[in-house]
Amino acid sequence: MTKTRQPFVAGQFYPSRESECRSEIDQYTQPLADNAAPQGAPLAGIAPHAGWVFSGATAGKVFRAIKDRANPEIFIMFGAAHRAFTRTPVLYPSGAWNTPIGAVPVDEDAAAALADLAPSPPLLDPDLHDGEHSIEVLVPFVKRLFPDARIVPVLVPPGPDAISFGDAAGRFIEASGGRAVAVASTDLTHYGRQYGFAPKGEGEDAHRWAKQVNDRRFIDAALAFDAAAILDGAALHHNACGAGAAAAAVSAASRAGARNAALLEHVTSHEVMPRGRPTMFVGYAGMVFCLPENG
Repeated sequence: MTKTRQPFVAGQFYPSRESECRSEIDQYTQPLADNAAPQGAPLAGIAPHAGWVFSGATAGKVFRAIKDRANPEIFIMFGAAHRAFTRTPVLYPSGAWNTPIGAVPVDEDAAAALADLAPSPPLLDPDLHDGEHSIEVLVPFVKRLFPDARIVPVLVPPGPDAISFGDAAGRFIEASGGRAVAVASTDLTHYGRQYGFAPKGEGEDAHRWAKQVNDRRFIDAALAFDAAAILDGAALHHNACGAGAAAAAVSAASRAGARNAALLEHVTSHEVMPRGRPTMFVGYAGMVFCLPENG
């Protein structure tokens, strides 16, 4: 079924007005500092999906890093599955995604190729993407920085197919000759009693542990291209809501030949917008996975 997906969280997570949306993206995608620029052409990235006021700057660095070193035509967008209660990846097979700054077409041929490459077939159900924000908040960055690019949206639960689907995406990226990249959408530790996760109580020590220990478990696994550790760590330590998406992106990057990984930014919502003593906060990381310089 061909469908044009309408935004569900524009005006909540990010601006619904065209001018404001463009302006904020431009603010978040300023040139990277020389010491933050990744080495090699990015094949994949990991970006957060909270409201832009909290995580837009971190997400923007990922797309800016891709823009500075590559010019992909296809973005495989791996999303967290907050609302789709399935253990199978859910692929959006055709149509388009509207954003406040214009529509982004789904690459129907690439979607079909990915479905064919996957050892276990994904669900082809665009309706399961309705209401899910994890990919939606990143698509305007694609539209703004890569106006002619197409997307292949895939919700990836942290189930047994996450790594194998990522490997299939990696084979597609490798065969594309630089035309395709993957971007995974995940936030890190959701800390606080409201999230049902506060093992260290409240205050600065709890915030320090969540960022420097719990988030870092995820970051170190991703930097090591260890997709299995991402999944296992999230199940044990509750440090990623999109562990399946992240595992798929790391698997794809490794399969496509990436050997360098760079952490562009790691912050928490408390650091971005302090509100007294830290009691509830979320971690955000921006990362890219790149070919060797001579790759």
